[in-house]
Amino acid sequence: MHEVVTIETPGLGDRSYLIHDGETAVVIDPQRDIDRMLQAAQAAGARISHVLETHIHNDYITGGLALARATGAAYIVAAAEEVGFSRAAARDGDEITVGDLTLTVMVTPGHTPGHLSWVLREGPGDPVAVFTGGSMLFGAVGRTDLISPEQTEPLTRAQYRSVRRLADELPDQVAVYPTHGFGSFCSATPTSGSSSTIGAERRANVALNSDEDGFVKQLIAGLGAYPRYYAQMGPANRSGPAAPDLSPPRRADAGELRRRIDAGEWVVDLRQRRAFAGGHLTGSISVELGDPFATYLAWTIRWGTPLTLVAESPGQVAAAQLQLTRVGIDRLEAAAAGTVGDLAGGRLSSYGVRDFAALAAAWGHDGQVVLDVRRPDEWHAGHLAGAVHIPFWDLEQRAGEVPPGEVWVHCASGFRAAIGASLLHRAGRQVVHIDDDWDRAAPLGLPVTADD
Repeated sequence: MHEVVTIETPGLGDRSYLIHDGETAVVIDPQRDIDRMLQAAQAAGARISHVLETHIHNDYITGGLALARATGAAYIVAAAEEVGFSRAAARDGDEITVGDLTLTVMVTPGHTPGHLSWVLREGPGDPVAVFTGGSMLFGAVGRTDLISPEQTEPLTRAQYRSVRRLADELPDQVAVYPTHGFGSFCSATPTSGSSSTIGAERRANVALNSDEDGFVKQLIAGLGAYPRYYAQMGPANRSGPAAPDLSPPRRADAGELRRRIDAGEWVVDLRQRRAFAGGHLTGSISVELGDPFATYLAWTIRWGTPLTLVAESPGQVAAAQLQLTRVGIDRLEAAAAGTVGDLAGGRLSSYGVRDFAALAAAWGHDGQVVLDVRRPDEWHAGHLAGAVHIPFWDLEQRAGEVPPGEVWVHCASGFRAAIGASLLHRAGRQVVHIDDDWDRAAPLGLPVTADD
């Protein structure tokens, strides 16, 4: 009997899979930190014989080539993809046999032009599972605008047909295992649930409950912003990324931290956002460590900007470093761990933290500026009347557009607002960080309006 072991990466909203029969294993869409896969295979008592990709990923650096090299496994990538490394090329209908398991290639373009799905059979029986990558997700599909504006509509039409092909050729009981969709920005629309089957998708999937033109119009109209670091992932994955170097970064003292801040480099404080507001190195930036830390840091920082981390402990630095390597930020200039007072060299700053109730009480005061740093789709769905909108990832470059006055910065939960408030404070502005849930704004009487 086969077993599917799911390796989740919540910070990126992705899943990787190890399929084994107790002796031999196949891996699909591994993340860059391959030790998790190696440990899963060891726990199963199985040797990894094949590493398969469903597509060239745009949201993370693959561990596929590194895992194949570490285990001696065959590395299999779509024949349609141009890559800078040696691989086995997969074409529609190709089969891989591992013990009593057979995996068959089904070409399913849409999320990317060369996208594949892998259909699993056990012995001579019917299919039991399909690994759909960014094609069929739980109730949704993978987004189709990651290649270019010119290819978005053709890829959306291809996505519609690919999902329908999966539903047409596979029986209801087949389990569906997507890579994306668990909070990933690679999903075109929100997904639902943690498991599914082809039969369930016939009832729930957007591509299976609309005509092609309607699907294309609806999907393209609903595509929101995605992290700008995605532009770096495809080229890196085509070049064949190596395993990450997770050796500890060089330690920085207070003097070096100050020199780096004064030079315009990013010194990122990993502490809880309220602790940062209460006291931090003047000119440092708040990106609270947790999930999804790396997504938002990589989305905000200009690619290639020198990066140094500040934390309470070396363990926090190591955890952040691991997350950052998954999105291709491999080189940290330095890091420092300890109490902020010791690291600040006498230059500490702070700003206020409030909630939406405090904003409601202060609403309309002279000199007050309300800044919304959410995504454009969130803004259009509902925002505070008179607020200024600059997405958090644009704020460093557009800080000069914020009107004069005390700036109250909010998002949907407080996490992104902390990034925005710290960036503005670094630019010399007086800020208040609203650390609160957006859903509380309207019931408190704040004037929420939506775009038509």
